Amino acid sequence: MRLSRFFPIRRLRSTLAPVAASLLGLWLAGCAAALNAATSEAGYERIADLRYQDGERGTYDLYVPDGAGSDTPLVVFIHGGSWADGSKDIYPFLGQALASEGIIVAIPNYRLYPAVRFPGFIEDAATATATIARDLEGGDHGVPAGQRKVFLMGHSAGAQIAGLLATDERWLARESFPASGLAGFIGLAGPYDFLPLTEVRYRQVFPAETRAESQPVAFVDGGEPPMLLIAGEADTVVDPKNTRSLAAKARAQGVSVEEIMVPGVTHTGAITAFATAIPFQEDVIPAGTIGFIRRHAR
Repeated sequence: MRLSRFFPIRRLRSTLAPVAASLLGLWLAGCAAALNAATSEAGYERIADLRYQDGERGTYDLYVPDGAGSDTPLVVFIHGGSWADGSKDIYPFLGQALASEGIIVAIPNYRLYPAVRFPGFIEDAATATATIARDLEGGDHGVPAGQRKVFLMGHSAGAQIAGLLATDERWLARESFPASGLAGFIGLAGPYDFLPLTEVRYRQVFPAETRAESQPVAFVDGGEPPMLLIAGEADTVVDPKNTRSLAAKARAQGVSVEEIMVPGVTHTGAITAFATAIPFQEDVIPAGTIGFIRRHAR
């Protein structure tokens, strides 16, 4: 992966970019711990460690707002972490932010590199999405049964995973979940168009024989759900050109796209913007996300 496209970090050699991304993940985990400690637990229920498949990483957390009904929309959020780090346990602040607005949120773990390479984490996310949607449609976990609108959302590497599920219908189809079952895709600071790869680590995460299938931008054909694509103009981890590229391709194919480029917002700022425990921050990201969900959940 070229530094100029995906990790445009000044004064760092491209071989150090994965180290920088890992350090960023550690920073986010530490920051989130403080955010979560200050996050309200009122108005929703968190049900932890529900299972969608076997294995240590085959679980998800569910955030159910008080008064949830059969038509309450569901967001499946795929966490980031350079495909090698991250956990659902980092994101109670996100679950609270959306649940407090009357939205059900499911946050699954998935297998990480080096335990798996692409497309292992895509397969897990597809299984999680289909299983969670079926669980809630059937009334599991105390949620009223019913067909509800399902949205895929992700940050960073999680946006690439969610974006690929939204654009390449094969992955969800393998789980008997039709692409038409998605009401929308929300991508935060995602890498969608990042070939060619140069760093050894990412060549290992994305093997040569399947690498071309890892790019969400390559699969847009007009059949995708509505998209909300958000990136910070100050992102030095994932180049905002990725967001612009996917938005342009989707528009050219007639897909409904909302694109929000936020001046001064960094890579982590695109996700920590949801933390209600941080006062006086820019609210265009959470407000835009909640508005998008409400419009397409009707």
